[in-house]
Amino acid sequence: MEDGHLPVLVQEVMTMLAPAPGSLQVDATLGGGGHAQRILEASSPNGRLLGLDADPAAIVRVRARLGSRFGDRLVLRQANFRELAAVAPAADFGAVDGLLFDLGLSGFQLADRERGFGIRTGGPLDMRFDPSHGVPAAELLATLDAVELTGLFRRYGEEPQAAGIARAIVAARQIAPITTAEELAELIVRVAPAGIPGRRRIHPATRVFQALRIAVNAELDALDEALAAAVDLLRPGGRLVVLSYHSLEDRIVKRFFQAERRGCVCPPSVPVCVCGRSPRLRLVTRPSLTPAAAEIADNPRARSARLRAAERLAA
Repeated sequence: MEDGHLPVLVQEVMTMLAPAPGSLQVDATLGGGGHAQRILEASSPNGRLLGLDADPAAIVRVRARLGSRFGDRLVLRQANFRELAAVAPAADFGAVDGLLFDLGLSGFQLADRERGFGIRTGGPLDMRFDPSHGVPAAELLATLDAVELTGLFRRYGEEPQAAGIARAIVAARQIAPITTAEELAELIVRVAPAGIPGRRRIHPATRVFQALRIAVNAELDALDEALAAAVDLLRPGGRLVVLSYHSLEDRIVKRFFQAERRGCVCPPSVPVCVCGRSPRLRLVTRPSLTPAAAEIADNPRARSARLRAAERLAA
């Protein structure tokens, strides 16, 4: 455990990345620094790692915990991974041997009572990874109409009770604004309690919280941009490893890997390839990897994790 955060699928990540001495690695979602620490240990004595995180608290925390131990082998930048194409070359990581995306929230973010990420932790409904940019979740709840909220909850949360929850939010804000995680969670429990058809054994507010967080941080658009940049940065033989935690993320990763494995983007009606696009990735995991029962028992947050890895082919 890294001071309250358990990194997920650590051994599998290390096997897929296979960091070697002298290699250049990027952890594009630094979080608690658990994966970064192990990558630096495995690439000793001269491997280097660039750690990115949109959350300034993550950069401060990892610098305090790992900075003195690894010195200039650890390079930290506060940046969203959608900025990877610009940030990595500027930090002298223009061609790298491994790239990791761990797309889940860290235990630190879930436990932060000032950010509103956690249903049970509570706090102001902010949900921004970088508190200095973007619109907080409470503002979306206050300004979007019922149709827009319904669409948001369905698209980003796959919430079957989206319409009813949206109408309840609009009605409730006529009396008082919804500004805290506790208020939102309580409203959802009243409107869509656990145990209704189509709902897994999760807190009734889980999908709505997910949808708001994705919308606030434009996570899915950022992931598309980041994956494309990652392939451009990888040297031939370099590995791209992605940990996702819900179907929307995993679908994007799976389709991206398949497209880069296929190469050609000509329509089926064209008998011969005319686009000239060559495959750029080879799948390393087929199918994806998931945590073992023992890991889930130790870290229940790992239960939905799915790991996909691919290797860069020669240009």
